[in-house]
Amino acid sequence: MGFLARAVSEQKSMDPLAVWAEMLRAGRSSMAGPTITLENALKVATMFACLRVLSQGVAQVPLKVYREVEDGGLKKIQPAKDHRLYDLLAFAPNDWTTSFEFRETQTIHAALGNSYAFINRTMGGISELILLKPGLVKKVQKPDYRVVFEVTGESGAMQEFPAEAIWHVRGPSWDGLLGLDVLSLAREALGLAIATEESHSKLHAKGVRTSGTYSVDGKLNKEQYAALKAWILAENAGADNAGAPMILDNGAKWISGALTGVDAQHLETRKFQIEEVCRFMGVHPQKVFHTDKTSTYASAEEFSNAHREDTLSPWYMRIEQSADLHLLTRAERRKGLYCKHSANALMRASAKDRAEYYAKALGSGGSPGWMTPDEVRALEEMNPMGGEAAKLPPGSSAQPPAAPTA
Repeated sequence: MGFLARAVSEQKSMDPLAVWAEMLRAGRSSMAGPTITLENALKVATMFACLRVLSQGVAQVPLKVYREVEDGGLKKIQPAKDHRLYDLLAFAPNDWTTSFEFRETQTIHAALGNSYAFINRTMGGISELILLKPGLVKKVQKPDYRVVFEVTGESGAMQEFPAEAIWHVRGPSWDGLLGLDVLSLAREALGLAIATEESHSKLHAKGVRTSGTYSVDGKLNKEQYAALKAWILAENAGADNAGAPMILDNGAKWISGALTGVDAQHLETRKFQIEEVCRFMGVHPQKVFHTDKTSTYASAEEFSNAHREDTLSPWYMRIEQSADLHLLTRAERRKGLYCKHSANALMRASAKDRAEYYAKALGSGGSPGWMTPDEVRALEEMNPMGGEAAKLPPGSSAQPPAAPTA
């Protein structure tokens, strides 16, 4: 632990922005001009917002260890509070990080490609989980397909760890070994977003833009200028004069300062880049407060369900299965232990829709039922009652319709 302890100590003492920049040092050139690094990618509001939506959406849902047991011929689901991993995942994976903080950062890392955590195994099992900076970890597959991890400390020293010492959560992958480099894939979208914002900033840095210009023939002296200014303010400015016609004489002209075609194109480009970055990150634009488009969802509840199904559910499943693989032994999995997000309120259909579905499943309204009360309770993660609750209703059907989204 000496090498790892030094690496962790160095990570804890570094400035947060420096830690992010250290993760992915190599820049990615874009055709729009800007070189995409982690630091300037996070300055793109849409990218940062997408990462926040993903990471907080995952971290706010508890991740716990459960045990499936049989009691009197009935399967029961119980929280495995006696297992050491339960406390690490549900409350605090180490002495300086909460479960929310750990999984928030873990999801950000994985959403950009790969997340790594050191698994400190002692005689009693796993004693702590320590996040590592992805830029300092290299995953290597040997010719015999054995996987090892090379972890580099701030001093430059490298140490090799076996696969069972590292919890690796990866995003979408091409080779099944590493997650794809999202910043590299999205470099053109991010580059154009940065370039457009920079050009707009430079435009406004040149000075304040007025609503328009009052132009006259010839040159005005100080007295004429003051008189004209006073007349404009008195007769044409203010809410009382809004929409009133302006009467001009002596060859005077009013030149409007409304948005030009170039200005409008800038705005359209920025709007499009919001959607483009959201596509890369798998986040609905409305979740990053891009409300330019008319929603295609009938209600806020339908939109929330779409967000959970399209965006969050794959990440829940990805992390759960990775935790089962890396943090539980095969023997423990065979004994019914597994990791699961407790996402009843977030991951299911609405309470009203579920109630209607379950009522039909139990044979309400004269329709043939296809579920027992205990099966309904199991879907709601409630323990079975046994007895009559374990029996199908009379006239039950063997083929149920599609289940509600879960």
